[in-house]
Amino acid sequence: MTSVVSTMEIIGGADGPTAVFVTAGMPWQGIAWLAVSAVIAYLLGSLDFGIIVSKLLYRDDIRNHGSGNAGTTNILRTFGPKAALLTVIGDIGKGAVATVLGRFLLSHFVHSAFGVYGAYLAAFCAVCGHLWPIWFKFKGGKGVATAAGAILATAPTVVLALAVVFFVTFFISHMVSLSSILAAVAYPIFTALWSMYKGYSVGFTTVCALIMAALVIWMHRSNIQRLKNGTEYKFDLSKKKK
Repeated sequence: MTSVVSTMEIIGGADGPTAVFVTAGMPWQGIAWLAVSAVIAYLLGSLDFGIIVSKLLYRDDIRNHGSGNAGTTNILRTFGPKAALLTVIGDIGKGAVATVLGRFLLSHFVHSAFGVYGAYLAAFCAVCGHLWPIWFKFKGGKGVATAAGAILATAPTVVLALAVVFFVTFFISHMVSLSSILAAVAYPIFTALWSMYKGYSVGFTTVCALIMAALVIWMHRSNIQRLKNGTEYKFDLSKKKK
């Protein structure tokens, strides 16, 4: 273990002074456990709860309805709030669990200083699993809830700031897609600001945040086109059941 520590310089990160700059390369054990955490996170992310909930509760596939997307918004519009709640809890939960597990594997089996790498790689792979789930023919959701769970496990304060952006935008626009896109845009900015405020290095965590944000925005490309055309779906918050 001592030889591992001697190859690093502690520089800080969004998780505190556990982020490291590796000066002599990660040991092969670290690379192996990174690969293990990446695979596990991807498989966890592939448990798309929108599809699971629709099939278990309604004997149907949410991808055959509405926008064809397996995300919470389409679930809510198709099957109602109960199904949507189960979906968002499951998708947030898997993102958080995958991230925590990635941190644990690297911290426990390699060195605590490598935990941040395991966490962020697992977060990325969990989101990829949700977008392209191996269990469901590589057609999943847009990654917002899974990303939120992963961010919650790495930087809870940033999640609170993103929640403000999301809900203020939704209150004004009534559009989940626009709210999600703006939250994704804000994610790397808030990550960088938080790291600077805490006196941490912003490079590693901000790059990770940029990649995850870019994935989420790219998955909303059809929504962006509808926003340009003025045809994007809006929730009617004044609608009352009769």
